[in-house]
Amino acid sequence: MIYEYDARNDKCPLPLVKLRVILKKMTGNDRCILLIADSGSKSDIPKLLDKYEYPYRMTSIENNAIKIQIESR
Repeated sequence: MIYEYDARNDKCPLPLVKLRVILKKMTGNDRCILLIADSGSKSDIPKLLDKYEYPYRMTSIENNAIKIQIESR
């Protein structure tokens, strides 16, 4: 399953909280595509993913936003 969450209009800590819920649901070959623009989220979310060893890839997109593709562990 692919989870998609567009959090570009959400402010920290909401994207982090919602991402934690998605990560708990992810199994097997699931993936999550997350879009963020908030500076706090841009800092906190990669730290969370590193801490729990989720493989992910970050890409800059339009309007100073970031796309993060997260694989299940």
